[in-house]
Amino acid sequence: MRQYARILTGRIEALRVDVVVNAANRALAPGSGVDGALRAAAGPELTRLTDTMAPIAEGEAVMTPGFAAMARYIVHTAAPIWPAPGDRAHKIAALERCYANAIRLADTHDAATIAFPCIGTGVYGWPKELACDTALAACAEASAQTRALREIVFCCFAEADAALYRARLERFLET
Repeated sequence: MRQYARILTGRIEALRVDVVVNAANRALAPGSGVDGALRAAAGPELTRLTDTMAPIAEGEAVMTPGFAAMARYIVHTAAPIWPAPGDRAHKIAALERCYANAIRLADTHDAATIAFPCIGTGVYGWPKELACDTALAACAEASAQTRALREIVFCCFAEADAALYRARLERFLET
């Protein structure tokens, strides 16, 4: 994943990439955080379309046009809530599927670049270290199967999150 990974601090909706990933809820209903920012950038057409696509399962991903957003496409994926009733391994596997399914969708649309937020670490309550490690491992595995994808961007809203991703990526690449 060394040639693919880039870690940024900033607003994901402002990135010029082929695909931006939305940390959505299962109902694909308008929310706050990344979802709210992407919907504001894309315009009302996005909500009209996602209303017809819901609900989605934990770990599932669906793609829409970017509409007025900077990205060509938006992939909407639903992380599991943490902590919640259920098996820890099941929750981690669902978060892995969020990343893997987003990468697969991007690749089927010949996307060269995809940007991820820190999925699950906001209102869904995931421990940041666990979510980061899960993201890096899932992206490394899924990106090995792609033909078009050239760059994965991890766009962190806070510099502390970006520092965590940089440190974990270095350790991940050493193993």
